[in-house]
Amino acid sequence: MTTLEQALVGNCSISALIDERASVVWACLPRLDDDPVFCALVNDDAPDYGRFDLALSHQTHVKQHYVRNTAVLRSVLTDEYGQQLEVFDFAPRFEQFGRSFRPHTLVRHVRPLKGSPRLVVGVYPCGEQGRPLRQITHGSHHVRYVGEQRTLRLTSNAPVTAVLDARPFLVDGPITFLFGDDETVTDAPELIGERFLNSTRHYWQSWVRNLAVPYEWQDVVIRSAITLKLNTFEDTGGVIAAVTSSIPEAPNTPRTWDYRFCWLRDACFVVAALNQLGVTQTMEGFLRYIINIAAESDDGYLQPVYKLNGQARLDEMVIESLTGYRGMGPVRFGNDAYHQVQNDVYGSVILAAAHMFFDRRLPRQGDQQLFEQLERLGHKAAKVYDTPDAGLWEFRGRAEVHTFSAVMCWAACNTLARIAQKLGLKERHQAWVEQADIMHRAICTRAWNADKRAFASAFGGADMDASLLLLHRLGFIEASDPRFEQTVEAIERELKQGEYFYRYVIPDDFGVPDVSFTVCNFWYIDALVALGRSDEARTLYERLISQRNAFGLLSEDIDPTTGELWGNMPQTYSMVGLINSARLLSKPWEEVF
Repeated sequence: MTTLEQALVGNCSISALIDERASVVWACLPRLDDDPVFCALVNDDAPDYGRFDLALSHQTHVKQHYVRNTAVLRSVLTDEYGQQLEVFDFAPRFEQFGRSFRPHTLVRHVRPLKGSPRLVVGVYPCGEQGRPLRQITHGSHHVRYVGEQRTLRLTSNAPVTAVLDARPFLVDGPITFLFGDDETVTDAPELIGERFLNSTRHYWQSWVRNLAVPYEWQDVVIRSAITLKLNTFEDTGGVIAAVTSSIPEAPNTPRTWDYRFCWLRDACFVVAALNQLGVTQTMEGFLRYIINIAAESDDGYLQPVYKLNGQARLDEMVIESLTGYRGMGPVRFGNDAYHQVQNDVYGSVILAAAHMFFDRRLPRQGDQQLFEQLERLGHKAAKVYDTPDAGLWEFRGRAEVHTFSAVMCWAACNTLARIAQKLGLKERHQAWVEQADIMHRAICTRAWNADKRAFASAFGGADMDASLLLLHRLGFIEASDPRFEQTVEAIERELKQGEYFYRYVIPDDFGVPDVSFTVCNFWYIDALVALGRSDEARTLYERLISQRNAFGLLSEDIDPTTGELWGNMPQTYSMVGLINSARLLSKPWEEVF
């Protein structure tokens, strides 16, 4: 049975998940949102394809860890005779010829450690929509897997016949497997593997050296930062919500969505986390991505999610050839959420873009032209803030005037006022201040539930919603305002199940949620810190980091009873939560040194 005990490797062009048996069970190339070339993670009932296996003959166990401060995974395989070899899994990433070298290649570099280990290799890629690639050709040092729209190549100094037949062979020296585009290799694979390994390791360790990390929980933050970067498609700057598609949110639920796309809602949270880490180049790339999308909107309308190349259509389809994670389908490619109206996106984009006006580290500073471009979005936010939408939880069967969406529209206008003041545009500053004040008063009146003495999830409603934990963080009300504390207390009463928080507890399109939405727990931690309840927040944070898988990764959801991870992974929202909460809770460096 598959569980979410996988490690992520990648290079900001491609990504792959390696399971606890050192098998590649998920990989996408040449782009993070392309059809997977390995998909066994969501095809449990068909183990004959969709994976890249490496195992010793008579193997007994595998020990794995990331090479310190890198995206390189080391697996040590041991057989029943005590013989061992090590496997380094990575996607090449380093500077070459004055630019970033990140080929569409997965590297598996093998070295013997003890005895005379015999290795069994099985490579079973898939093509379009998860279908197996059955047409295979080969040469003396390569195997080609031919599909209708793409051809993949495995190049290696391992015996090709043994690979094709999945037969054991002796490993008495370094062996490298290069898997990716159908391109010839001009040097010995084992030499390429060693060089790529050393260069990639050096790249990541140098990158980590420049991170701004809190004193406490440094390893947690470093792994989260690396993961956040791996969830970035560097060519365009887009950031995916998660690496995978169709991992169910809970056992036997139809909530199986494709998260390999860029939700604009994530923008302000991702940019804030990158800013705190000092990862300005990745932050700039994401800002360019969202500004490019905003520039293409003539009337200011933004949809909630886009492909990594900025394409708007993400037509959702069910992939009948794949049975699903642990047999729990359906498997979906694409996401029909792009059709939805989600009014919070305007605030998300403007809050993210505001960094260009206030962060002096960035080489391109925001100017009046960019401000006027953002004003189009602000006018749209002012127009729609009190109109029904699907909300950040993307309800497919109902629409309401969601409080979080309205507050994010207010944040759009409030932020434009701050930018106008920064630019010295007095009239525009005053106009946006007045607009934001009108919206603030309306939200406080219509979203407040007098009986519960708390803000509700929708105008005129009585239900609670975990996104209300962000009211202080978004600057809508002060932490000292009694209404914030009362709202937090109402959320504690209604959304806390055991030690975990649900996003909501009312039935939606698919019934009542069964699991805790991971990031809601981090939002609660941040609210506790704002209310001066830091000891409680630290206890919860320690519990949450203990829920990470063996490689330090978190998915979308946690089962509050078993602690098992569910939902797509690694989830960008969850990794951002790990970073933000550590920063808020950690002792400052100046107190230690």
